[in-house]
Amino acid sequence: MEEPSSGKGIINNPADLSVIVGYFLMVISVGVWSAFRTNRGTVGGYFLAGRSMAWWSVGTSLFASNIGSGHFVGLAGTGAAAGIAVGGFEWNALFIVLLLGWLFVPVYLTAQVITMPQYLKKRFGGSRISLYLSVISLFLYIFTKISVDMFSGAVFIQQALGWNIYVSIIALLLITALYTVTGGLAALMYTDTFQTFVIIAGAFVLTGFSFAEIGGYGALLEKYSSAIPSNISSLDIQRYNISPQCYTPRQDAFSLLRDPTTGDLPWPGVVFGMTIGGIWYWCSDQVIVQRCLAARSLTHVKAGCIVCGYLKLLPMFLMVFPGMISRILYPDDVGCVVPEICKEVCGTEVGCSNIAYPKLVVTVMPSGLRGLMLAVMLAALMSSLASIFNSSSTLFTMDIWTRIRPQATERELIVIGRIWVLCIVVISICWIPVVQAAQSGQLFDYIQSVSSYLSPPIASVFLLAVFVKRVNETGAFWGLIGGLVMGLCRMLLEFWFGTGSCIFPSRCPYLVCGIHYLHFAIILFASTSVLVLLISFCTEPIETKHLHRLVFSLRHSKEEREDLDWEQEEHARRARKDARERARERANASTEAEGDKKSGICRLVGGFCGLSGGPQAEEAAEDLEPQMPDIRENRGWKHIVDSNALIMMAVAAFMWGYFA
Repeated sequence: MEEPSSGKGIINNPADLSVIVGYFLMVISVGVWSAFRTNRGTVGGYFLAGRSMAWWSVGTSLFASNIGSGHFVGLAGTGAAAGIAVGGFEWNALFIVLLLGWLFVPVYLTAQVITMPQYLKKRFGGSRISLYLSVISLFLYIFTKISVDMFSGAVFIQQALGWNIYVSIIALLLITALYTVTGGLAALMYTDTFQTFVIIAGAFVLTGFSFAEIGGYGALLEKYSSAIPSNISSLDIQRYNISPQCYTPRQDAFSLLRDPTTGDLPWPGVVFGMTIGGIWYWCSDQVIVQRCLAARSLTHVKAGCIVCGYLKLLPMFLMVFPGMISRILYPDDVGCVVPEICKEVCGTEVGCSNIAYPKLVVTVMPSGLRGLMLAVMLAALMSSLASIFNSSSTLFTMDIWTRIRPQATERELIVIGRIWVLCIVVISICWIPVVQAAQSGQLFDYIQSVSSYLSPPIASVFLLAVFVKRVNETGAFWGLIGGLVMGLCRMLLEFWFGTGSCIFPSRCPYLVCGIHYLHFAIILFASTSVLVLLISFCTEPIETKHLHRLVFSLRHSKEEREDLDWEQEEHARRARKDARERARERANASTEAEGDKKSGICRLVGGFCGLSGGPQAEEAAEDLEPQMPDIRENRGWKHIVDSNALIMMAVAAFMWGYFA
C-alpha cells in the first residue's frame, strides 16, 4: 500500500470535494435554523432543548451520539481481526435501551434533574458523590470518547485525504464547537437527526459495493478463513517466532458466543460483562440520558429508545462485515503482522486492522461517493464530539461551577457552559499527540477495556440507587471509592506492562492481566455492589420522606419530598434570586440611550448565542423552565410502545440465536 502522499486513492477530485462542501453547508444550515427556532436563553432551553423533542428526534440523536468515527474504525478493525463477536456490543444495547426508557428515565424525570450527578445528590445528599461522578465522567469523556474519536478520525483522514492530521482535526473540532456553543442541545439533536440519515445512507452504499466486490455473503463466509497475508517470509516467521494464529483468521470468526477461557471475547463476559458496561453507558451516562430528558413525554422517551434499538441492529452489517471484507480484499495491508511492514503501511507495529474501513472507502467507492463516505465519517465524528462537548458542558456548569459560584445567574451559567466547550476543544487538541503515541492494535478493545476498569462501580451505584431504598450515602460513596481503587490497580498495571501483541506478548503477570477485561468488569461490579450494600446496612438508612420520586418504587408518589440538602439548595436559589434582582436594578438605572450605544457586533453575537434577552430574560427564566414532568401515559400509546418493545426484543433474540 502506498503512502497517502503518493496521491493514490486520495479524495481530491471536484466531484468528491463538491459533496463534502455541500454536506458542511447543509449541516451548518440545519444547526443555525434549529438554533434560532428554539429558546436558548435559559438553562432548560440550552441544556434540555426546553423538553420539547419528539420521539424520532430522540431516537436518532441517541444513535448518532453513540455512533462516532471510533465505531467505523474500531468495529470494522476488530471485525477484520477477529470476526463478528465485537458486534455483540451493539446488539447488547437493544435490551439495555429498554431498561433506560422503562426503568431509569421515569425516575430521572420525577427527580427533576438535568445531570446525573444532580440525581445522586438528591438521592443521597451531600456533595462528594456527585462531585466524584462529575470529575470521573469528564475524565472518561477525554480518555475513551474524545481521544478515540479524534484518533479514528485522524486514521480516516490520513488514508483518504493525505492532509495534515493536526490541521484537519483542529478544523473539525472548531466547527463542531461552533454549532455546539451557539445552538445548545436542540441544535445538536436536530443536526444529529440529519446526520443519522447521512451516516446510514453512506454506510449502506459502501456495504453494497463491498459485498458486490467479493461476490455476496456466501463468499464472505467462504473466503474470510483464507484471508492470510502473503508478505510473510519464512525468515520473518523464524526471526519473530510468529505463530500461525497471529496471521490466520479465527475458526470461530462467525460466532457471537465464544469459549469462556480461550475466546478473545468469552461468552460469560459477552453476556454479563457487556451488560454491566451497557448499564453505565446507556442508563447513567450524561451524553445519553440528556437526550431522553429533552423528550416531550415519557411515551416519546420510550418510542425514541425503540427507534435507537432498531438502528443499533445495523452496525454489524454496516461496519463489522465490511471490515471482514476489507481483510479479504487487502490481506497484506489489513492483516499484516510483520512489524516493519505494518509500520510502513499504517505507522504502527502492532497491526493495521484499524485501516480496514478507510481502505475500503478509498479503493472500492467511485468518485463522488468517496466524498459522501468522507462526509459520513465527518458526520459521525462531529456528531459524537458535539454530544460530548454539550454534555460535558452541562456537567461542568451545573455540578462544578455552581459549587464555585452558588450565586451564579442564569446568564452566567449559560456563558460558562459555552466557555467550557472551548476549554474542552483546547484540551482535545493538546491530547492528539498522546493519542497518536498510544495507538493500540484494536481500537475498540481499548475503549471497552478502559470502560470495564472504571465504569462498573458507577453502574452498580446507579442500579442500587434507583431500585434499593436501603442504600445510603455512606455505602454508595465508599463503594465508588473501593471500586475505583480496584479498577485503577488493574488499569495502571496493564498500561505499565503493556497489552502486547501476538508477536510481542505482554510481560504483565497472569494474576493481574490474565483475567479478561469483561470478566474483570463482572468481578468489579459484584465487589462494588457487595461493598455498597454491606456498608449501607451497617449504617443509618435514609428516611422515606427523603426518597419520594427518587427511587423506582416511589416514582408515582404524590407525597411532598424533603430534600436532604434543602437548606443548601434554598441558599443557592436565594443567591441566584438576589443576583437577578441586582442585575435588574443595574438595568433600570441605565438609560435607553446608553442601551442604544451598545455595539451592533455585540448585539449580533448576543442574538446568535441566545443571550440577547438582557435582565428581562433573566426575570422570565423561572417561568420559562418546564414544570415537573408528568410520567403518566396515554393508555393507547402506552400499549403501542410496549408492544413494539416486545417485538424488538424478539428480533434481538432471533439475531443473537442465529449468530451465536
